[in-house]
Amino acid sequence: MTHNFDVIVIGAGGVGSAVAYYLAQRQQRVLVLEQFELNHKLGSSYGYSRVIRYAYDNPIYIELMRSAYPLWFALQEEAGESLLIKTGQLDLGLPHTRSLKELAESMEAAKIAYERLNAQEIQQRFPQFQLPPQMEALYQADTGILKASQCVLSHLRLAKKYGAVICENTAVTEIHVQSDHVEIKTSQDRYFADKLVLTAGSWSKQILAQMGVDLPLTIMPCQFGFFAAQNPEDFQPGKFPVFLAHWLDDAGEFPYGLPICEHSGVKISTFYGWETVDDVKAVDYTPSDIWIEKLRKFIAQYIPGANGELLETRRCLYTMTPDKDFIIDFLPQHHHVLVAAGFSGHGFKFTTLVGSILADLAMRGTTEHEIGLFNLSRFL
Repeated sequence: MTHNFDVIVIGAGGVGSAVAYYLAQRQQRVLVLEQFELNHKLGSSYGYSRVIRYAYDNPIYIELMRSAYPLWFALQEEAGESLLIKTGQLDLGLPHTRSLKELAESMEAAKIAYERLNAQEIQQRFPQFQLPPQMEALYQADTGILKASQCVLSHLRLAKKYGAVICENTAVTEIHVQSDHVEIKTSQDRYFADKLVLTAGSWSKQILAQMGVDLPLTIMPCQFGFFAAQNPEDFQPGKFPVFLAHWLDDAGEFPYGLPICEHSGVKISTFYGWETVDDVKAVDYTPSDIWIEKLRKFIAQYIPGANGELLETRRCLYTMTPDKDFIIDFLPQHHHVLVAAGFSGHGFKFTTLVGSILADLAMRGTTEHEIGLFNLSRFL
């Protein structure tokens, strides 16, 4: 195998797999180094499903989604696989709920079509919910499910078809950044490239620290639960939407759920409310029984038909920036080293677009997309 490449990508998760695909598609010589097996369960990108949606309270993310949706459809067509399932989304809350109001204002400003439903209308359309009479919702029809693991593997398979070299179970031991190239060492070999793209997820902070860059990234080991439904046909895409419960936002947790995907059960979790750690080595992957019981109270009260057997539960690592916005930028003093980090919690839907953006930056140094919000300088 050659040891000289145009670009080396470290990390083969959602973003790393996507940038490998776009670089290889654009005839770049690409090497991908993944420390674990492909599609492993220890990071952020494994699983049956992630949400894809326009519904954001920040117009920058909405504009990025306008570009991301067509890329997902194009990937789906080239891969010859079903990667995106349309479901629609309910953002549920009380009339005075601040986050719901901000979401509506943002979608209106961006001219994203949505419906405002009262509790009776919600109940008529989606009888799976059992809601108080004062409840209301915003319904956005374009929301859907991305088959997360399948998306990652499709990116990688197509990248390989275009000539990318993908090495799994290959941990990076040393990174040497020279003035015009990088040298990467593993336990068995060393490689050289003109550009380096770091997409290592929860391992980014430690890797960057070795390069003299200290970023305030924290890791939140969130837990998913997949619950058996009393009548599974009622919780299929098309009948049961993605939902987000804004009326509990004072607790800072935001319960949310997804319909059944790949026979997985109804997926229920919370966006926030977890303790964070600074070092990925300190992550405890053990599921919490206390959290499951707390979640069951929510399900029993509001979605009783989904309160069946716990089919599966596991931890997924969210890598967070302090402002919860992404990092997509060159390293200071090193304009041939790119870092993409801090996506967890809401980043998977953007991964194919971010991969394209990183390919733009690696090849041209610029991109047509608005990414000023994601500058590294805000933390340095």
